[in-house]
Amino acid sequence: MTITIHKTAEVSINAKIGKGTKIWQNAQIADNSEIGENCVIGHNCAVFGAKIGDGVKLESNVDVWRGVLLEDFVFVGPSAVFTNDLNPRAKYPKKDFSQYGQWLSTLIKEGATIGANATIVCGTVVGKWAFIAAGAVVKGEVPDYALMAGVPAKQIGWMCECASKLVFKNGMAACKICGRKYIKSGNVINES
Repeated sequence: MTITIHKTAEVSINAKIGKGTKIWQNAQIADNSEIGENCVIGHNCAVFGAKIGDGVKLESNVDVWRGVLLEDFVFVGPSAVFTNDLNPRAKYPKKDFSQYGQWLSTLIKEGATIGANATIVCGTVVGKWAFIAAGAVVKGEVPDYALMAGVPAKQIGWMCECASKLVFKNGMAACKICGRKYIKSGNVINES
């Protein structure tokens, strides 16, 4: 499996790119970026020192900054935003004025979906197979399999690994599409 890099993409020789990954038009991959195998980096995307797992798909116009970790099979919809600074000021950049705070990391766990135009505020952890609706603004901890929507994002349900909405009854749910079964205890979901 070869790596495909469009002729208009800029990829640093110091970036690590896994087998089978495709990097499309006008994408920019900076020094110290790590992209796993079989990923798709859409047009106008930029990866600036971030770590991206295997099978990740970045749709167009997504920037992934240093301190963001996307685990395997994460989907990031078009124009989604990751921040890395809670209180940015042009005059006081964190690299020169650490007394004003620091850049914060963000973790998007395995299989999670970030919808188009969603914003993930730095310091957030999005649980595995969670589903962030288009346009949502997410801050804090998102449980595994949670369905989040709104500004600010609130949990409105649960999603199966296959992205079908789950309905729990007496702490149990079975996906109507793929048949996976889940057990819910409080705000924790596990596949049974």
